[in-house]
Amino acid sequence: MVIAIKVRGTAGDQAQGAAAQAEGEASDQPGQAETSPGESQDAAGEEDGLYLGPREGNGYEPMTEEEKAAWEEKRRVSASFTVSAAGDCTLGTDEHFSKNTSFVAKYDEVQDPSYFFAGVQSVFGQDDLTIVNLEGTFTELTSRADKQYAFKGDPSYVEILTSGSVEAVNVANNHSKDYGTESYYDTLDVLRGAGVKYFGYGTTLLMEVNGIQVGMLGTYELAQGIECKEDLLAGLQSLKDQGAQVIIASFHWGVEREHYPTDVQVELAHLAIDNGADLVLGHHPHVLQGIEKYKGKYIAYSLGNFCFGGNKNPSDKDTMIFQQTFTLKDGELQVDDNIEVIPCTLSSTDARNDYQPTLAEGERADEILERIQEYSSELGTENQAA
Repeated sequence: MVIAIKVRGTAGDQAQGAAAQAEGEASDQPGQAETSPGESQDAAGEEDGLYLGPREGNGYEPMTEEEKAAWEEKRRVSASFTVSAAGDCTLGTDEHFSKNTSFVAKYDEVQDPSYFFAGVQSVFGQDDLTIVNLEGTFTELTSRADKQYAFKGDPSYVEILTSGSVEAVNVANNHSKDYGTESYYDTLDVLRGAGVKYFGYGTTLLMEVNGIQVGMLGTYELAQGIECKEDLLAGLQSLKDQGAQVIIASFHWGVEREHYPTDVQVELAHLAIDNGADLVLGHHPHVLQGIEKYKGKYIAYSLGNFCFGGNKNPSDKDTMIFQQTFTLKDGELQVDDNIEVIPCTLSSTDARNDYQPTLAEGERADEILERIQEYSSELGTENQAA
């Protein structure tokens, strides 16, 4: 089966966008009209706490109670939200890395947490939900685990997430306890204190987004392999029992620097969808892998690195943001292909990693999309600019 995935960032796409903007037709929000989800151009709006409705010849006036009830019912029966997903974010460093080129050195240089996601704010700041894999710890502990790389960032670095419009993070990965189990709980405390939602291991997350109950869970495959399916199934069932209307399953899995998923990745992804997941997101390989459509649901096998303090100059700086808009009507999830693959680079410069992921443009964007198409082709997926 061959499917088409809408993509953003190609030279032709940018030209079309510029023309639309010149005509005043471009939307302020990627992939969405300027109106709120489920709201038509002439629908009622809200202003200063008042429900305002159109009146012939009179512009907008406060709604009656009956009109307000009808408007609320309309919002209930038709709603949508847009989620953006990116890959490995290590907001810190290993203590053995160079003090001149590390993530910490860049933070000390810029003294501005909003710097790190500034290059993708046109996406993250305009969606309804942004998810990344948080690969590291926020802790002040000094006793590191006995491993090659152990990552930590100062607890204040959580402001990188909040200023960057990241609402939720996966914490189930091989660096979440780099300074011991206590560092994992330190990280959760820091996230809670900043208002950043998290999920992973035995913790599921249920968030209301635009009136839709969105469930998220994170599974760490590396330690158990296919045996992690029992935890996966339990998490999916828990979210369904809690009333999740859309479920996003995140996996830390696969083989580093491999561009094609393993059999275990494919089996787990299909199992997740067979048991209620509506979107599957993957990370850990540190490079891009392909996208598959299975039973009408999408699987992004590896989103690659993103804001990655784990390497001062990766040879492969290509990455992406996977974005999908989910729509419910009368409480039922609609089947559509409202997705975008947004090509990015993990640094705003090719010379080194400046820890500022940036939207790719022109030929570079085309090249990244061609790579994703190549990796996806064996999964029955074809990318197509739209």
